[in-house]
Amino acid sequence: MPPANRAVAVAPGSGLVASPYVAFPMRLRARMAETGLVHIMATQSPLSAILVQEAGFDGLWASGFELSALDGLADMSLISMTQHLDMLRAIAGCVTLPIVADTDTGYGNAINVIHAVREYERAGASAIVIEDKTFPKVTSLAVGGRQELLRVEEFQGKIAAAVATRRDPDFLVIARTEAPIAGFGEAKALRRAQAYVEAGADMILIHSKNGAPFEIENFSRAWVGSVPVVIVPNAYPDLEAERVKALGNIHMVIYGNYGIRAGATCMQQTFRRIIADGGVQNAHKEILPVEEIFRLQKMHEVRVAEARFLR
Repeated sequence: MPPANRAVAVAPGSGLVASPYVAFPMRLRARMAETGLVHIMATQSPLSAILVQEAGFDGLWASGFELSALDGLADMSLISMTQHLDMLRAIAGCVTLPIVADTDTGYGNAINVIHAVREYERAGASAIVIEDKTFPKVTSLAVGGRQELLRVEEFQGKIAAAVATRRDPDFLVIARTEAPIAGFGEAKALRRAQAYVEAGADMILIHSKNGAPFEIENFSRAWVGSVPVVIVPNAYPDLEAERVKALGNIHMVIYGNYGIRAGATCMQQTFRRIIADGGVQNAHKEILPVEEIFRLQKMHEVRVAEARFLR
């Protein structure tokens, strides 16, 4: 069997039809080259992934934070790689967007990273993000959370292991530095980022919880590394696309927790409305009709199959 989400070469005269899709990792690189900036939305389920695709995003962020929240757990390395992979495979099976996998610290040391890269590439990811915290991690935006960084040399080994393990050279290995999250300054963040590029990273993700975007903008202006930058503007939402493009070296924006927050907002409001109203008479009018859920579930395909095969 070919790996998930890969274009398959078809021999002439074989009677097989070639896939219309270019291999997903290649598509992610090509999209960045074409537009200069790709927009990646967080997801935690096939349904949310379908909605992301229909909205017009360039790719999906298979979010550890969102999956943890969906399971009612803190984002502290409590979900397993198996759980995350199950989510990613399910998503890859129902959309055609490239998937960027949030693997936190890579589930352990460099040996764990080797195993993770093999599994995520096989599952259909186009890129993997590994961060330079110690395992187990604490979510970056938690107030007063424990934020401990791995030694630079050890993290370089993890990045080098990921690069050496991937089968597809277009599968992106993105090194995420949490130096600003841990309270270190720009100089240390730049040194760490450069060390990760030397280890083979394809992109650098710089993370910040500063409510103003100056920390990210200053890093971008100071960055002279040979690879582009990724940002996650959860804490600094005012840094919109045109300002990002003007910086010149940021080629990917990940919207890290908006899916789960939007979903929780709507459910919270709807559930409270039903209790307050003593019934669904008002909430019923304010939410999607069940026919729209049927559409998202591809019920029409089921009906076609029923008509064809149920005799």
